[in-house]
Amino acid sequence: MEMQTSRGFLIWRPSWITMREWLGVWIKDRWRYERALRSSGRRYLGLANRRERLDPAPDGSGFACRWEFTSHLHAPKIQPRLGQRLLRRCLNDAPIRRSPQSPLLDDQPQVSVLIGHRGLDRLPLLLVTLESLAAQTDVAFECVVIEQDEHPQIGPLLPGWVRHMHTPPARPDAPYNRSRAFNAGALEARAPVLLLHDNDMLVPCGYLQRILPKVELGYQVVNPKRYVFHLSELHTTAVLNTAAALDEWPAESIVQNLEAGGSVAITRQAFWEIGGMDEAFEGWGGEDNELWDRCQTLRCWNWGYEPIVHLWHRRQLLKHAARNPNLDLVRKRLAEDRHLRIDRLQN
Repeated sequence: MEMQTSRGFLIWRPSWITMREWLGVWIKDRWRYERALRSSGRRYLGLANRRERLDPAPDGSGFACRWEFTSHLHAPKIQPRLGQRLLRRCLNDAPIRRSPQSPLLDDQPQVSVLIGHRGLDRLPLLLVTLESLAAQTDVAFECVVIEQDEHPQIGPLLPGWVRHMHTPPARPDAPYNRSRAFNAGALEARAPVLLLHDNDMLVPCGYLQRILPKVELGYQVVNPKRYVFHLSELHTTAVLNTAAALDEWPAESIVQNLEAGGSVAITRQAFWEIGGMDEAFEGWGGEDNELWDRCQTLRCWNWGYEPIVHLWHRRQLLKHAARNPNLDLVRKRLAEDRHLRIDRLQN
């Protein structure tokens, strides 16, 4: 780290950042962040990169990104304190709590939270994710963890309020198949709304309850995510081992426009109307993009309004690999007509 001075203030900047980059953020971005973060409302949810454009939600609760792929907020990478303050402001309005207690369960849940899982490596992340779900209030829900492995391992290690399903892989050497896990869970789900959720994402209190009014308005798919804050390895270790605060340090990156990936709600009826998830995708990537494309035949709420905290884990096999066969497969799928794909998956 290097120390710079500006108008009498001591300012720290990472040594890998050039002075030109740092000054660019100071001149062009900092005033936008200051104004949004100091506002009394939730104006900060409209913070994006300079050339990015957002559309406000019909009810003013969030924003939809007017660009195709995910992006990282640039200014917090150059001045991490801005990202830390953004995370802190988000958590002030939408706190993430960890509850060791069982939530109130109901024989007729409104939401079925489905989480796919394999192995023991990410079990600590899953358990903390479940604690954030246990803190949900004012909603009747169930949580189903679908363990996709040759032999079940985690059932006795899960909280008693969680339903555990074991589904073997298609063959002994098959990589993890996220689509297969969610399809199996959706068959067993009891609620009219499904939340397809990853095992490493912490959600705020009220997250599930705030999805339901969108469904009541007639939206069949709800993508609640506005910002996903990716914690570093060190920060995640501290959260797991010492229950460190989620805003103890700046997030490693802040991602926008994460569509079907990570956490998305869909009515159970609509999920099967579009054919469920495509199980041809094995290993990392592609299945969520393909699902989201078919979701465009439905009525989608895509104005993000929630902060989510993503816990660090080792990079998944084939992620960002040029020879990942799922990249070729998703291109092939997206070149096909959506309705033809739906017909094929339904039959």
